Amino acid sequence: MKNSFNCISKFTGAILLLITFVLFNISPITAQQPNNNIIIYADSGKSTISRHIYGQFSEHLGHCIYGGLWVGENSTIPNTNGVRNDIIDALKRIKIPNLRWPGGCFADEYHWMDGIGPKDKRPKIVNTNWGGVTEDNSFGTNEFLNMCEVLGTEPYISANAGSGTVEEMAKWVEYMNADGESPMANMRRQNGREKPWNVKFLGIGNESWGCGGNMRPEFYSDVFRKYSTYCKDYGNSRLFKIASGAPDFYYDWTETLMKNIGNRMNGISLHYYTVKGWDGSKGSATDFTGDEYFETLKKCEAIETALKNHIAIMDKYDPEKKISLMVDEWGTWFDTEPGTNPAFLFQQNTMRDAFVAALTLNIFHKYCDRVKMANIAQLVNVLQALILTNNEKMILTPTYFVFDLYKVHHDAAYLPLSINSEKYIVNNDTLDAVSATASRDSMGTIHISLVNINPDKDISITCSLEGFSPDKASGSIITSGNIKDYNTFEEPNKIGIKEFNNFKIDSGKLIINMPAKSIIGIGLK
Repeated sequence: MKNSFNCISKFTGAILLLITFVLFNISPITAQQPNNNIIIYADSGKSTISRHIYGQFSEHLGHCIYGGLWVGENSTIPNTNGVRNDIIDALKRIKIPNLRWPGGCFADEYHWMDGIGPKDKRPKIVNTNWGGVTEDNSFGTNEFLNMCEVLGTEPYISANAGSGTVEEMAKWVEYMNADGESPMANMRRQNGREKPWNVKFLGIGNESWGCGGNMRPEFYSDVFRKYSTYCKDYGNSRLFKIASGAPDFYYDWTETLMKNIGNRMNGISLHYYTVKGWDGSKGSATDFTGDEYFETLKKCEAIETALKNHIAIMDKYDPEKKISLMVDEWGTWFDTEPGTNPAFLFQQNTMRDAFVAALTLNIFHKYCDRVKMANIAQLVNVLQALILTNNEKMILTPTYFVFDLYKVHHDAAYLPLSINSEKYIVNNDTLDAVSATASRDSMGTIHISLVNINPDKDISITCSLEGFSPDKASGSIITSGNIKDYNTFEEPNKIGIKEFNNFKIDSGKLIINMPAKSIIGIGLK
């Protein structure tokens, strides 16, 4: 009898619901859509978003160094000691906090003494990883570290643990950091540099599971312990030693290093590239479908799964979070542009790349209690580059403008938030249409960065701030007419940062009308 009553009740309820939809003309699909809202806990920030999350990566690959950063002192292109002035100005504008060099895979075949002393006496070598081209070593240790000083950025040296020796790495540290009398310090002085550079960040090898030696994690653990032992601190400089970590979802590598190296390392790296497909396929950087756009963003957001699982392993061995996670290679990787050397990894940079950058940085912020550095690959002319050059011409990419828009988060207090977003649906698969992050800077200003990935739909979202009542607000936006848009040497200013004011403060809440395919920054005081 009870079951019969329940059946009648369910049937009656269904009829009443149907009548309601008919009478009030409410669409069931619309009714299921959530309200778009964000709650920012403005009085709860405990972790700091390290500025080093906004680090860069420069490898001897294609035209990143030669024809990119470096044109030489005798070039007709305006330069400072051989480094392009337009690039120096662009990098100063976004306040890059660190720059990783010389690789990448190139690092474990690089012997630093080839790149010091008189340029006409430096040996020419073959770059076996990237196209078999001749490397003349005109850009070496002094040139790189002097450039970092001009930029006001911290150098991150990726040292050779693959084909190099312990003695070679130890002497490189001595050359860069030793003061007083020592063989390598005296060699540095002979090469025109009196004072040490006091390099802090030192990577012991790169991708040691692959191009850096095809090592097993147990073997690499011993390599790290051995090499790092002989890399000494000099004077007041203190090395921050970074182990060559895992790619993507290779959790056993992290587990083994945490167990066998432990607190002998200050950081462990992670590499994660966003390609078009889960099967590793890449596709065109500029000619892609809506389905491919969605699939790329799906792969991009899966970095959060990788971070969660690697961090869980680190937490097991290091609950006090003394060891930092360094995502020192990340970004998009598509097919090279037609007509270019396939080994040079040159790709254009569209609004799709900008969305990958913004979504990824939002995720890094979320885990900033463990993620203390990240380096997008790569700075100039390679993969998801911020800058592209063509002889005397230079353009800034949509990705560059994301880093410009987001620089307000450098060393700011991360503010936790909860977000309720409608879905962006393609082929019955879903992503949240809106992503957001927030921080409070040293002056008390709250900065909110929001992303609307839906290429076709404007979204209105309401933002509440617990513990903060804003009086003033200002906004900026990155958007374009099509997700496939990009800047060219003929049209260099198609995409950039513009003023945004389509928002209001109402009863202490911020209401933002986000255009389709947009990245927005709001500052609140």
